[in-house]
Amino acid sequence: MLTFITLLLSALILSPQSLEYSVRGSVVDEHSRRPIVAANVSIPDRGIATVTNEDGSFVIKSDTPIVDLVFSHIGYRSVTLKGKDGMKVLLPPVAYALQGASIISGDPKQIVRLAVDKIIDNYPDKAELLRCFYRETIKKRSRYIGVSEAVAKMYKSSYGWRSVSADRTALEKSRIIMSQRRRDTLSVVMVGGPTSASKLDLVKNPDILLNPEDLDLYIYHMESPAYIGERLNFVISIEPGYIAEYPLYYGRLYIDRETLAFSRIELSMDMSDAVKATRVMLLRKPSGLRFSPKELSLVISYRPGEDGSMRLNYFRSQMGFNCDWKRRLFATSYTAVSELVVTEKIEPAVQIPRTGQFRSSDVLVNEAPLFLDPDFWKDYNIIEPSESLEDASGRLVRQAATTP
Repeated sequence: MLTFITLLLSALILSPQSLEYSVRGSVVDEHSRRPIVAANVSIPDRGIATVTNEDGSFVIKSDTPIVDLVFSHIGYRSVTLKGKDGMKVLLPPVAYALQGASIISGDPKQIVRLAVDKIIDNYPDKAELLRCFYRETIKKRSRYIGVSEAVAKMYKSSYGWRSVSADRTALEKSRIIMSQRRRDTLSVVMVGGPTSASKLDLVKNPDILLNPEDLDLYIYHMESPAYIGERLNFVISIEPGYIAEYPLYYGRLYIDRETLAFSRIELSMDMSDAVKATRVMLLRKPSGLRFSPKELSLVISYRPGEDGSMRLNYFRSQMGFNCDWKRRLFATSYTAVSELVVTEKIEPAVQIPRTGQFRSSDVLVNEAPLFLDPDFWKDYNIIEPSESLEDASGRLVRQAATTP
């Protein structure tokens, strides 16, 4: 069995309020009319949110009538519109003027260090309990062979500690759809499920990237600034500058120009040393199977809450790799994607008990039932499945129904 360390996130079992009001729609670029992926969709002053899928589509639900919706994405102006079913939202790209050198001046490494020092000021200083939707998919070449979904609760301790040791997640509801084909019997599973997103909260976890030792291993470049919603952000690119015992990353850091809060982090692991990359991506495999890492990328975004503090909003991890048995001519490519969105804040912020938490060593496909009820997610906000994923899920369901 191949097992992978990927995202993290989970939830406690509580019955949510009935979400009888919903709005479906799509978000596209105002000029090109192309779908905008992972655009944020939220109900103002309610703390309810979701993101668009690969087709730019979304569905957002509420226990009260939905009046206004706010739409935002990096490089676009935020738009507030009356919510109505079937709406098509045109997000206008931001046209900004560089007003002198003040927008992009300064030492990029020093700006990153200042942003790290201000984490305690820019992120929640109290514990919070968040509800999240999590999905992981596995593709064999271009064909989906597994889909796992879960609603989870995530307990986040104060960011002032800069530690994820007290953070916990627990499943609230979950389901899986897996291929029944014999040729798909190579089991690719991701360890940690929704918990990994919490552990890979890079702003809160000082063991990954944003610590003095790791920051000294990179070369920094100031890129053109970018708007996220109405906020102008420094964009600082990083690349490995030294050789370390573990793989480093290429990436971009988006830092709010006024508050110096990290708004978004995009990373792609350096794959030049396959041995180092394999140690991070692969937990175990059967004897005789050759594993070749191809890609590991992460996207973590944060958005301001009602009090102005930045909170984890969206997480995406993508791993690409090849597997082949010795003496076989061709290798098989696999792509594993984990995606999580924080959909609401829950009061009070009660700690998840250890006995009910989803652990870093747990595997979602071992915990989730095979459940095909079309109303399974009726009372939860989710990431709307794309058309390709919807079709693939339908085929996997029919396949399971006809397999003895």
